[in-house]
Amino acid sequence: MAKPKAPRRTLESYTVKHINKTVRAGDCVLLRPSDPSKQSYVAKIERIESDARGANVKVHVRWYYRPEESIGGRRQFHGSKEVFLSDHYDVQSADTIEAKCTVHSFKSYTKLDAVGNDDFFCRFEYNSATGAFNPDRVAVYCKCEMPYNPDDLMVQCEGCADWFHPTCIDMTAEEAERLDHFFCESCSAEGQKKLQNSHSASRNSDTKIDTKRRRR
Repeated sequence: MAKPKAPRRTLESYTVKHINKTVRAGDCVLLRPSDPSKQSYVAKIERIESDARGANVKVHVRWYYRPEESIGGRRQFHGSKEVFLSDHYDVQSADTIEAKCTVHSFKSYTKLDAVGNDDFFCRFEYNSATGAFNPDRVAVYCKCEMPYNPDDLMVQCEGCADWFHPTCIDMTAEEAERLDHFFCESCSAEGQKKLQNSHSASRNSDTKIDTKRRRR
């Protein structure tokens, strides 16, 4: 007769000794890949379990996929720290945890003053079987009509408030950084008229055109 498996118990927390960090359900972590040439895997801990003696600790995780791990691969608008929350669940040894990390919402990530090695962001959920994303549509910007990549510098038109990549408006990043005012092609005539009507106020203002890009 087969010996019944010893019951396992759920832990509220577990201290990973080799990194001296305590993890709990809901925390995001970096897990060591079996292939040392690959990047660490990003996952969210769903549950922590041990055997009856408190040993053989396992973490139940939900994987985050990097863009290059998805069916469609990495695209131009994907940020270098972007990950997708997948429907892929797994069980891993707690010993494979290399570090704790933070997966920010897209909005929170864009407001960070600086991005650390353990900072990531997520704006999509990903179906690992079909390659489908949720949401399947996001806001697009610029003449190229691409979603915002927080690694890229963009400038905002003072007329329509749309954002543009410098390269899409025949401008270098250095030129974009030095702009005092910017109007896109569609708004340029009206924008020049506004500037002429308020030239004295503009001359006394040291406010530069809005730009956005993640600080690394």
